[in-house]
Amino acid sequence: MVHLTKAHDELYKRSPDETFDSLESLTRHCREEKEASTELWHAPEIISPQVGSDEVQLNLGHDGAFAMNHWSFSQLCGLSGVSKETVNILSPETASQVLLETKPHGSKPLQLLTTQDRVRAIHGTQYSRLWNVDLLNAVQEAAPDFQPPQTAFNGGTGLYCGEQDLFCFMIDPAGWIEIEGEAFAPGYFVWNSEVGKRSLGVQTFWFQKVCANHIVWDAVEVIEYHRRHTGNIRESLTQIQTIIERLVQKRDARKDGFATVLQKAMQERVGDAEETSKFLFKHGISRSLVTRAVKQIGDSGKEFTLWTLVDVLTQLTQEVSYAGARNEMDTKISQLLALAM
Repeated sequence: MVHLTKAHDELYKRSPDETFDSLESLTRHCREEKEASTELWHAPEIISPQVGSDEVQLNLGHDGAFAMNHWSFSQLCGLSGVSKETVNILSPETASQVLLETKPHGSKPLQLLTTQDRVRAIHGTQYSRLWNVDLLNAVQEAAPDFQPPQTAFNGGTGLYCGEQDLFCFMIDPAGWIEIEGEAFAPGYFVWNSEVGKRSLGVQTFWFQKVCANHIVWDAVEVIEYHRRHTGNIRESLTQIQTIIERLVQKRDARKDGFATVLQKAMQERVGDAEETSKFLFKHGISRSLVTRAVKQIGDSGKEFTLWTLVDVLTQLTQEVSYAGARNEMDTKISQLLALAM
């Protein structure tokens, strides 16, 4: 088992305006952002850095002038082969002249993503964009009953979207099943960037606990898939849906299997009081618990089935004050259910 820290890492780098309280509000934000955005293609010679509103802007010919954000400015400096840190300390006039003289040249156009009056990203022809809302729609279709985890100690929700990327942490709080005698629930992370900050990806897992700082503890069956934004990136939506659907199918199969075990345990009679006591001693249950459990079941008039034994013994172990002894006894009790398989 491993501890997963992707959501924990996101928790400490997200500002309140990048945090969403529900998957619905996050999806709505991403849809509105897509609708407000435009992809423009221009030859490098058309793109002209200039000064406007006391900052470096990009003049895109007949499309007009646009401001840049931190990310698109970094991309322009990278494409121009100049240090962003150096350009940042120059006056807007000098900085625009530097970028004008060093900007990319050639016959291949540049792809610019704009939202209102701002350039969000600048890419060459190799980059393929996948919209955040399309990813969210795909994962919700694959797992409609998954929800965000409990809110973290600092207000983080696991649902984040900023200028540069998206991250989403989802679990199924009703999906608990048993794997080798221990309780696990399914969950997944998905991430994407519309502007090239990070790859597209998904990670699915089964976990035992999510703590207040969104570390996922004791995860098993961890599966990860990621892809760069090149070629037909939309093909990856099908791959991501398939991975999450497999998680859901395994959850359903395990829940059905566990329900079958419980039904069989409810019907499988152990014997009378004496036979039940011998049966429990044989499986390592302490004499004091056996005596109390047999008496409680006998007084209730219920039959001595595997299910009534597990149910009553589990109730009784909650009164054991020493955690180590309680956990050891709970493990032995849970193993009784395996006899019904």
